Amino acid sequence: MTEREKMLAGELYCGHNDPELVRLHRHAIELCEKLNFGGLSDEERDKVTRQLLGKCGQKVVLGRGFWCDYGSNIEVGENFYANYDVVILDVCKVKIGKNCLIAPQAGIYTACHPLDEETRISGLELGKPITIGDNCWIGGHAVINPGVTLGDNVVVGSGSVVTKSFPSNVVIAGNPARIVKYLK
Repeated sequence: MTEREKMLAGELYCGHNDPELVRLHRHAIELCEKLNFGGLSDEERDKVTRQLLGKCGQKVVLGRGFWCDYGSNIEVGENFYANYDVVILDVCKVKIGKNCLIAPQAGIYTACHPLDEETRISGLELGKPITIGDNCWIGGHAVINPGVTLGDNVVVGSGSVVTKSFPSNVVIAGNPARIVKYLK
């Protein structure tokens, strides 16, 4: 398997020395810089967004300060809005449904490191995919950790740290996040 194939499969991989991953990462950074500092029109921003993301529906807006590792591993549905300073570390697939909102300075992190210190020190990394359903709202400064799945109609309170998966129709909040309300 290539390092990219290992990365996407959630296996240990070495990304910093792999020419393909370095090239893909640099390309994503260049596109993020265009979005953040390019003084683009709305039409130009949409074009760059579609070059950056793996898949996206209609009406997709990435606010200033958006950053990601690769972009190509991110899928968002229609009517998606990411406010200022959102970070999505997409070493594994990030799938976000339609009608989703992400508030300022939220983070969605598929990337993680081995717990074993020798493996971690060696530079090997891994990741776990994240799935966020339709009609979700992620509050400001919230963090979605590797491997999490959120159902449809989930609201994540500001500042929450989501360490596990949650079903549809709930409000979650806290560190670690827990269900604070059930929605109809």
